[in-house]
Amino acid sequence: MALLDLLGRRWTLRVLWELRDEAPSFRALQARCHDVSSSVLSQRLADLRDAGIAGPRESGGYALTPEGRALLEALAPMDRWARRWAERQGSAERRVEGGVASRQAGNRQQATGNRKPETGRRSR
Repeated sequence: MALLDLLGRRWTLRVLWELRDEAPSFRALQARCHDVSSSVLSQRLADLRDAGIAGPRESGGYALTPEGRALLEALAPMDRWARRWAERQGSAERRVEGGVASRQAGNRQQATGNRKPETGRRSR
């Protein structure tokens, strides 16, 4: 349960993901995590270091430990599922947007020209 608590903290998974390929410097890592403040990033790196998942490299930058790499491997099936899910969500959104667009076009068509002409009232 402690791992889920750690991974559930804001920015933890993003930091973990950004460390997957190389050992970025603190500033480069912060830039990759667009909106994270330096204090939050420092705290997340400390959390990951304390858990034995990531830490500073002697040559500079931050990197995953072997335990961190094993964690990423364990999360790989979830990543695959998330990609398929996002693709399905995108398809569903396109279908909904297409349906809305066609309904709107139909409404415009009805409003502009496909109405039966109104008949005037007959005078008695």
